[in-house]
Amino acid sequence: MLLTVDIGNTNITAGVYKNDDLVLVTRIKTDRNKTSDQYSIEFKNLFSLYKIECDLSGAAISSVVPELTGIVCQAINTISGVEPLVLAPGVKTGMNILTDDPAQVGADLIAGGVGAASLYPLPCLIIDLGTATKICLIDENGAFRGCAISPGIGISLEALSSRTSQLPAISLTTPAHAVGTNTIDAMESGIVFGTAAMLDGLCAKIEEEYGKPAASTVATGGLSKDIIKSCKRDIIHNGELIHQGLKIIYEKNKKK
Repeated sequence: MLLTVDIGNTNITAGVYKNDDLVLVTRIKTDRNKTSDQYSIEFKNLFSLYKIECDLSGAAISSVVPELTGIVCQAINTISGVEPLVLAPGVKTGMNILTDDPAQVGADLIAGGVGAASLYPLPCLIIDLGTATKICLIDENGAFRGCAISPGIGISLEALSSRTSQLPAISLTTPAHAVGTNTIDAMESGIVFGTAAMLDGLCAKIEEEYGKPAASTVATGGLSKDIIKSCKRDIIHNGELIHQGLKIIYEKNKKK
């Protein structure tokens, strides 16, 4: 079995592959104060909950939280004896990164790009709705061209409720109308429909600048499935894109 782990600012998402089948995707809250032993217990309990043995043949990690990368690696090693492959400069990905400083590109974006380049027609736009909202361009040759980054939905909601006196914290659902007749519906309209309109507009702007339309647009991230329903653009939802990319990268380096 292969364990794939994406360490994000809000959640740590884990996937378990049996051969080519992704049999489990689960997540735990990112906590920078936990020790490797505490994360070992978290992983062990998750495997036990879903009746999965810790008989791992390998592990691959993408991380945008450097202070947790080594801790999670040690946790995985403790429960399985496996030394994880960490996606970092020097790891073989098969993807050319055409940015000013390739080392600055987030490991999650690279993993998602590798996954998208292997699964979808190119050029491809990847929308990642996580702690930050990212839109990445993978060109027709499978190269990572760059991305646009804006505040994520959670950050926007938190800013609204914390920086205003009369706007409450809300759970996010798609409202029936764009014009809200109460505070909660109005906030949901601004976040859901506003984010969808931003995605449509920014994707169109990227295509205009690039000089050709994307052959495919794919969305991933926690809230992507609900948000893209309000987009005008035809967008494929793939919540496991980063895990698929990590699996491909692990296999490339295993063969090497």
